[in-house]
Amino acid sequence: MVRIGNFFFRYRNFLFIFLYLALLIPSPLLFSLTYFGPNYYWLPLILGLAITILGQLIRGVTISLAYIVRGGKDKKVYADGLITKGMFAHCRNPLYVGNILMLFGLAILMNSLFYVVIVIPVFLFIYQAMVLAEENYLQQKFGKSFDSYCKKVSRWGIRLNGLGETIRSMQFNGKRWLIKEYNTQAIWLTGIFSILFFRYPLLAQNRPHFRNALFFIFLLLIVVFYCSVRYRKKKGIWKA
Repeated sequence: MVRIGNFFFRYRNFLFIFLYLALLIPSPLLFSLTYFGPNYYWLPLILGLAITILGQLIRGVTISLAYIVRGGKDKKVYADGLITKGMFAHCRNPLYVGNILMLFGLAILMNSLFYVVIVIPVFLFIYQAMVLAEENYLQQKFGKSFDSYCKKVSRWGIRLNGLGETIRSMQFNGKRWLIKEYNTQAIWLTGIFSILFFRYPLLAQNRPHFRNALFFIFLLLIVVFYCSVRYRKKKGIWKA
């Protein structure tokens, strides 16, 4: 599994592009009128939004409290230090948990049975393999310190006990969240609004021209957000 994880880590950016595009694959409905009655339309909308927003918030809190470098080095697993504070005191992989919830929420919002049953398990397998590869590296580099950390903190579960105190005791750096995540946030928001306007026509009162105009406005706002944060980052106005 470690070798498999190293392979996926090396090509993870391409894999995740494919996983996002897989949302467009035609699929039977996860929630349908046959089984869930007249409320089926709103069930995936509310549930999907709640889960995907929760995932983004978990990533946001994690990065804002104590950022950990996960980008690797030379396309290989790498870490310059063992981060055990912030959200990492409550879960060993909170960023990955956030990613899983973000994608799972989008799958429910898309109301895609195929994505939930087929793609999400593949996604979980890839993440499990990558995490095992990362943990193998961390154990070799940090030894007993990492072993002790693993005994106290779960790989996937988030320990809620003491979470409020952790957040209150640390400085919340919201700018770092924006600087590190503006690419992800722009893609994520574009995906959400695309699904909302084109998968849920009732939100635009079944009026295609009105829907297209609204979608264009929201898309323009996302572009403004992206360019604004990118400008501040490149000019050094905002620093992580």
